[in-house]
Amino acid sequence: MQSYGVRIRSHAESHIDDVVEQVRNLGYAVLDSGYSQTELTALSRAFDEVHAAYLAKHGESKLISANEHNTIRALLTQGKNIFLELALSKRLLQTIEKLISGSFILNQQNGVINPPQSEYNQGAWHRDLPYQHFVSSSPLAINALFCLDEFTLDNGATYVLPASHKSEEFPSEVYIKRNAIQVTAKPGNFIILDCMLFHSGGYNKTLQSRRAINHVFNIPYFKQQINLPNNLSMSELSVETIKILGFNTMEAQSVDAYLSERFQKTK
Repeated sequence: MQSYGVRIRSHAESHIDDVVEQVRNLGYAVLDSGYSQTELTALSRAFDEVHAAYLAKHGESKLISANEHNTIRALLTQGKNIFLELALSKRLLQTIEKLISGSFILNQQNGVINPPQSEYNQGAWHRDLPYQHFVSSSPLAINALFCLDEFTLDNGATYVLPASHKSEEFPSEVYIKRNAIQVTAKPGNFIILDCMLFHSGGYNKTLQSRRAINHVFNIPYFKQQINLPNNLSMSELSVETIKILGFNTMEAQSVDAYLSERFQKTK
């Protein structure tokens, strides 16, 4: 590509590099997970099984009253190792490593259901770091929305406001109507978002639910939505997995516990 007067430029030599560059500039991109159809079918079956068990355990009517019936919290703690494997998938972590400078942890992994012809709790404009109005030079948190079903214009594909992660304030309604776009994606794709990007779920006009699995990765200074180490066993986890799940960054429960940890590091 011809240019002049340019001394510094970006280079994208792979699909991941392309995704990273777009997230940095526009705040969103679509990443191919590399999952096979067999793997997608297994994930889909596991999602439906866990969803049914989740409703039975917590009570569908109670979940509806709390507006929680279209969400499955902390999927990887629900007894299916397949969801932990998804959160640790190679292409996803390679992308996160390029976007978040330094260490990061998994903040949350939730199943998200966009119900047919009905409003749902992700249908309002928001940031995944809610109530925050600041701009950072590099991402503090990244959202990775895994598409179990195809995201189409009809079934409520996610709306984004490109580059809104670079502005502190939420824009006007006129601006949103003029600039919001829907991100379509195939099953097996991750929709990658800077968590400061304003976005919303679209209205599902079809007769079928649209399912996804949401991940948020962030710098370790933010606490997890649900304490994952308290709900998982670290006995069969790798050192790197233990780090990503936040076992090493839990807050000390007392001065004695804090000092004990410090003493261990000096040995």
